[in-house]
Amino acid sequence: MNNIITKQILSFFLLLALQILVCNHIYVFGFINPNVYLLALLLLPITLPKSAQYAIGFTTGLIVDIFDLTLGIHAVACLIFIALRPWIIKILSVNKIKTEETVPTPKTKDFSWLLYYTLIMVFIHQTFTSLLEIWSFNRFGITLISIVVNTAITSLFILCIEYIFIPNKSNLNKSLL
Repeated sequence: MNNIITKQILSFFLLLALQILVCNHIYVFGFINPNVYLLALLLLPITLPKSAQYAIGFTTGLIVDIFDLTLGIHAVACLIFIALRPWIIKILSVNKIKTEETVPTPKTKDFSWLLYYTLIMVFIHQTFTSLLEIWSFNRFGITLISIVVNTAITSLFILCIEYIFIPNKSNLNKSLL
């Protein structure tokens, strides 16, 4: 139990450091910026108390805001992310076995479930960060392109990190043989 908590805390700080030190400095075409720190929020245990989830989400967003100089945009987007997360998990888990598995990872969920989960949650976050940053619908076409491209890039980065560093079901079965 303590080993799992230690691994999650370590991965949380590593993802936050990766975001602050590397990803915050990546701006392709002036608007594409991957937000890999969202993986830390995606991997929060489902059974974690809601107050703890909100505290972690707000603190994570605030830390990113401090280093990105965005004045609370990520903090608000992370709170909305955390608020909508249980409903997205329930919607995606209809007719599935259990929604109370501890952490949605390649170890507990299949690829298509993780793909939809990641795309939807990242899209929600990117929508709110983009709209809060721009605060206008004047350039809605460019904003929409920014949201879609950032969602795709961030989701690609997150899924790559997940499948590289978190063992999936097939890797566990092979190691047991």
